[in-house]
Amino acid sequence: MDVKVGKAQNLLWACRRAYGVAWCLRLRVVHWLYVSIIRLSVTFASLIWWPGCEMFSAKKKLSIIQRLACLGIRGAKRTTPTNVVKALICLPLLELVVHSEARSAAHRLLSLGCWSYLHPTRGHSSVLMRLQQSDPIFYMVVNVIRPAFNLEPKYRVTTLTREDWTKRTDAPPAVKGLVWFTCGSKTRKGTGVGVYGRAVGRRFSFTLGRYATVFQAEIYCILTFVYEIQFQNRSEKHASICSDSQAALYALQAVRTTSPVVQ
Repeated sequence: MDVKVGKAQNLLWACRRAYGVAWCLRLRVVHWLYVSIIRLSVTFASLIWWPGCEMFSAKKKLSIIQRLACLGIRGAKRTTPTNVVKALICLPLLELVVHSEARSAAHRLLSLGCWSYLHPTRGHSSVLMRLQQSDPIFYMVVNVIRPAFNLEPKYRVTTLTREDWTKRTDAPPAVKGLVWFTCGSKTRKGTGVGVYGRAVGRRFSFTLGRYATVFQAEIYCILTFVYEIQFQNRSEKHASICSDSQAALYALQAVRTTSPVVQ
């Protein structure tokens, strides 16, 4: 903790020497310097040392760092109360930021399959148990995996313009074989997807709950079509999926992906 505080103070005084007592910069720029450089150096590797922030002495040392930063941002006098300056700048307590970064790192490692349950209730490993007890949603993994590569895709992604559809009465030449249309959307009530096969006269629509994103819904639409074709065992040589999501098409076209749904 003393090493973290010392490095942060050195960065603060270095910035103060460079920009003066009042820093001579806009509030937005100085706020960015503190959040992106100084505070980031404090929260680095917080997953390991976050239990130290629960001690009163550590909280006091962290508050000193934030007070120096707040006075430098606002150009206030030394007698200005710390809580007043924090309220003006809307900065959370530094120990809360450390806890937040530790929880995010633990959940990210869990999603990547890199988390160890050797001592889940002791030391820094208990942060994941506390996070999951606070809300059951954190038992779910996020939509991220280690980078995977698709060097030989079994499909082709073609991006058509609006003119390719409007200048013709029938479908463009790139759209051939079985034609399916997909759509995914999200409202306050949840996320839903719909799939329509014009040639076979089939349509599907179902919900994905409240937490799925529109990108996940669009990819899931395409997967639904693929599973349906495999189930029907169709004899057509070509099949086309028409999607209005450029993000989904670009993700499928990319060689590298970090999404398990795209993989």
